[in-house]
Amino acid sequence: MSQTLLPASLRKLYEVHQWRHACAILKQDFPQEFDDIIDVLSRFRLPKSALVKEGGNKNPATSGWIDREFYKKGWCEKEFDVRVRVDEAEKVSPTHGIDCYKNSVGLEIEWNNKDPFFDRDLNNFRLLHSIGVLSVGVIVTRCDELQGIVKGLGRGKSFGQATTHMSKLLPKIEGGGGGGCPLLVFGISKALYVEDR
Repeated sequence: MSQTLLPASLRKLYEVHQWRHACAILKQDFPQEFDDIIDVLSRFRLPKSALVKEGGNKNPATSGWIDREFYKKGWCEKEFDVRVRVDEAEKVSPTHGIDCYKNSVGLEIEWNNKDPFFDRDLNNFRLLHSIGVLSVGVIVTRCDELQGIVKGLGRGKSFGQATTHMSKLLPKIEGGGGGGCPLLVFGISKALYVEDR
């Protein structure tokens, strides 16, 4: 399986899933973006302070840190204006921005959002792939196993079952939510948790 193209050290830190040969496509056709993903995610750690901090899906110690590290490498938040023209009639096809985008690779960070955001991300990846502007979609979310840690810190209600985590994402992908878009998914595991205070 081409997941083994990812370093073993990274696979020990994250729960990793892929569809439609995403790792092989990244490694072969987008080597710089592949290396960027490995570098940023290898350096990321989940500090206790991030879990006890009040805040939504853009926690500065989690998704905020990941975004900033990708932006330093030339990735950017990207909006798309997709329109379909048939004869004289033009229709706007709504999409939403991608958190981190570079050279037709898109990466979304869903740390603690409502789980319908996965549908939005997958639909966006599907549409953008179908029109040739996205080659691979990547999603970083949290593993289910982190729930025990957040409960122990008194934050269980903030990270509830209706928020973004791996067991909410996988059925959506396996049900065809991403269409034909190659997908690579990383789950932030307890191996990344550090006691910083």
